[in-house]
Amino acid sequence: MSIGKTRDKIQNIGDAMVDVFHYLALFVIGGTIVWSAIYEYIHIMATGHAKLKDILLLFIYLELGAMIGIYFKTHRLPVQFLIYIAITALSRHLVIDVQKVNSDFHLYLLLSITVSIVILSLSVMILTYTGRKFGHPEDDVLDKNNTNE
Repeated sequence: MSIGKTRDKIQNIGDAMVDVFHYLALFVIGGTIVWSAIYEYIHIMATGHAKLKDILLLFIYLELGAMIGIYFKTHRLPVQFLIYIAITALSRHLVIDVQKVNSDFHLYLLLSITVSIVILSLSVMILTYTGRKFGHPEDDVLDKNNTNE
């Protein structure tokens, strides 16, 4: 057996092991998200009502689940989803902490959270614009891999 064939065989085994780990880890993360969302929903139902912070938390679970689903289907992790999750988490924090404003520190904290949300929103706009205008770099990698197979 030649060195090239051995190297290719080892490469194929390594690729398969990475794929198995990748899918197993995604499945575990996805299951954890579903489990946590169900637990939170049961807690909301036991309380008898949902507060805005509870609903925003459910949206975070939804966005995490959608991100995992997209990653399963496309093998890509859209940065925009991570930014959406960050915006939702900061919004949730803002909603919860707005009631506690009793000092300059809390006021500056709320202002910094608001500025952070604006910056993240602008970054989503920039990512969307550049993606449409110039394409996505990972598309080139995927096209190259698909032509090699």
